Amino acid sequence: MTTLLMALAGGLGAGTRYSLDAWMRPRVSPRLPWSTHLINITGSLLLGLIVGVGADDTWHTIVGTGFLGGYTTFSTASVESVHLALDRRYRAAAVNAVGMLALSIAAASLGYVIGNAL
Repeated sequence: MTTLLMALAGGLGAGTRYSLDAWMRPRVSPRLPWSTHLINITGSLLLGLIVGVGADDTWHTIVGTGFLGGYTTFSTASVESVHLALDRRYRAAAVNAVGMLALSIAAASLGYVIGNAL
């Protein structure tokens, strides 16, 4: 049953990501892929929160691996960084790659601290 719930949650996470990305892209500057940043940073925050509150393995699997695995998109972030570099926008590529990594780790840490305090 956990596997089925994880798969369903993954589909919901991917659908949520697609919807948020489709809504946000036309509303932000095209200089950087801001919607991907928002998605990955909020996903990292939520994963840190789940771990911080001490959720059991079933919740880690369903929500962490399933929903947040479908929601976050670090592979897309990597491709976007490569496209920026191929367009000779090296500074934007570096900001995109390093910024995404640093902010996602910071968000996961913050989520963990908040969850641990609850």
